[in-house]
Amino acid sequence: MKLHPMWQEYPDLAKQLTTTLEMMENVVKLKNKKVESAVLDMIHAGGKLLRPAYQLLFAQFGPDQDEKKATSLAASIEMLHTATLIHDDIVDESELRRGLPTIRSAFGNDTAVYAGDYLFICCFKLLSDYSTSLRSLQLNSRSMEKILDGELGQMDDRYKLDQTVDEYLENISGKTAELFALSCSVGAFESGNSERFAKKAGMIGLNIGIAFQIMDDLLDYQADSTTLGKPVLEDVRQGVYSLPLIYALNQDKGQLRPYLEKKKQMTSSDTQHVQQLVHQLGGVAYAQQLASEYTEQALKDIQKLPENFFDTKEKLDRLTRQILTRKS
Repeated sequence: MKLHPMWQEYPDLAKQLTTTLEMMENVVKLKNKKVESAVLDMIHAGGKLLRPAYQLLFAQFGPDQDEKKATSLAASIEMLHTATLIHDDIVDESELRRGLPTIRSAFGNDTAVYAGDYLFICCFKLLSDYSTSLRSLQLNSRSMEKILDGELGQMDDRYKLDQTVDEYLENISGKTAELFALSCSVGAFESGNSERFAKKAGMIGLNIGIAFQIMDDLLDYQADSTTLGKPVLEDVRQGVYSLPLIYALNQDKGQLRPYLEKKKQMTSSDTQHVQQLVHQLGGVAYAQQLASEYTEQALKDIQKLPENFFDTKEKLDRLTRQILTRKS
């Protein structure tokens, strides 16, 4: 059981995240060992565990410090996230995830569907066992609805050459940012804070999540396949257009259209030309600026959080700066 190296800088949090992984592993008990193996492989595939980390950090602000409850809820958050990734890979027909074969490519779509479904069950099982009220279950179910709305919005916008920045932001607010918001709000609420404080925590998480997704989208235009762990601009071939490309299209569709109209038939040479044009048309610079604005808002709101024994505010500031300036 190995954590991402980034957590070496946060030893106390690293211990909690290790416990979180152990909790996830212990919950997964299936008669069908093929599905069980697929689920465990995904759990240990080397994810950064950012969402459970934010959940654990915001749990430190409350008067009710319960280690087992905090790590169990963190496990439920990560299981929900992992389930959405497995299903995403099925829809996108992805071969790689984090540089490793996806469950669908290794075991087939049937096993992948059941693996994702089972993780949803595990998520709600942990929530029902450790939540103090129905409020967290309500928050979780509403978040799942928003995540699905974001996914469906992205699906509706596939290969759409006139997609707007606002449409993109609406999609990623559900698809990615909502789970960051949920992590922060549940961590705050379930440790005994008020709903008002939990709502503020959720807004911080939402801004972090939006900036995180924009930065993730930028990697396609700044990194190579080895660094990314998947083919460069694979999303573009699938018709999923991210912010740098959307902005570039809004500046000049004519230059980009001949390449994008090839859809899944785009060659490596085509993607290289698209990368170059997106840089030339200002798409990368625009996305970097917008990511910076959401990051600054999140950091500004983090500074308004109360001081505590755990120095949580300082850790949140450091972690947020770290993940939103990453190169991979």
